[in-house]
Amino acid sequence: MRPVYVLGGAQTDFARHWTREGLGLIDGMREAIEGTLEAAQVDAEQVQSVHVGNFAAERFADQGHLGGLVVEACPALEGRPSARHEAACASGSVALLAARAQLLAGIGDVALVLGVELMRNVPGRLAAQHLAPAAWAPHETEGVDFLWPQVFSDLAEVYARRYGLERAHLVALARQAFANAKRNPRAQTRKWTVGEAELAEDDAKNPVVAGRTRRYDCSQITDGAAGLILASEAFARDWASRRGVSLDAVPRILGVGHRTARMSFRGKLADAEASGSPYVFPQVRGCITDALGQAGLDSWAGLDLVETHDCFTSTFYMAIDHFGLTPPGRSGEAIDAGVVAPGGACPFNPSGGLIGLGHPVGATGVRMVLDLARQVRGEAGDCQVPGAKRAASLNIGGSATTSVCVVVGRG
Repeated sequence: MRPVYVLGGAQTDFARHWTREGLGLIDGMREAIEGTLEAAQVDAEQVQSVHVGNFAAERFADQGHLGGLVVEACPALEGRPSARHEAACASGSVALLAARAQLLAGIGDVALVLGVELMRNVPGRLAAQHLAPAAWAPHETEGVDFLWPQVFSDLAEVYARRYGLERAHLVALARQAFANAKRNPRAQTRKWTVGEAELAEDDAKNPVVAGRTRRYDCSQITDGAAGLILASEAFARDWASRRGVSLDAVPRILGVGHRTARMSFRGKLADAEASGSPYVFPQVRGCITDALGQAGLDSWAGLDLVETHDCFTSTFYMAIDHFGLTPPGRSGEAIDAGVVAPGGACPFNPSGGLIGLGHPVGATGVRMVLDLARQVRGEAGDCQVPGAKRAASLNIGGSATTSVCVVVGRG
């Protein structure tokens, strides 16, 4: 398959609270668009289509039709086809897949992908309610105050029942997330103090949110936006030549996987067990193997790092065995061996991930691929994995209803 190139991109500072600054959704979009065009050294007039990832702007900001709002944020984009894409927490990834498909179809040579979410303008309980419809409403959402902490507590219960699960392994993943975020100048928690007392089973410092899920097992409620410029091979070749850069040095999308499972969380789990699958989420596993196969990789061993969807420590744990680093149910072995830690054979979330860096829902999938591109270009700063050439992201929407895996590398 012809490659699609990632020319550059930008991310807002996820620690910022837009409402307290007197800013709104359009301001975050504008900052990300302008930063992306500057980083990619592409003029707005060269952009031929725009794809926006967003989940819940109608709920958080009383705003829909974000494809049109793009033109308000950047008037130079007027006239370009622009549309919003939604797949819960995987909204940014499906926006990227749509842009890539358009380029592969020969419909233009340059696409802007933008992910954005405004989330910190409401109290936490209301934010949780706004996010709940990523599950099957009202069957799974009615009467539940904190749906997602409960759902992913149930995921931890499944691991505990089927394979055994040690709390210490989840704590290790949270510890790693906050430590990695300290090195990321755009991370929401980079200035937080999260020590062993906060990670302990202490109902005062680390209270239970739902079931097995405690405060520091959770990703953050975040305001943020991220953007990317994707380009065809012909455009990227000319772009690189004019800058005296080898095309082989420009990050490219090597493979993608995109699968959809049923909405019902309990239904997914029951179907997986009934089928005899050793994986808790067979479609997530299939999504990953689809992407690796398309990239010409036999296994995770061809990757130098992974940016995964750690909306909770339990999903981080799940991603380890679903990437195949261990047999199903034995993710703890990779954690104990330091395989996913900085300096390990396949570091996970050097950015800090959703727990440490932040999780502006619609922006997360775009931010992940931006981080992959920075890594393979050697431009990830203090988060850099030395010598990184190939990297993958895993972005999930809802209770792993939508899963998207993207492999990025350079020649």
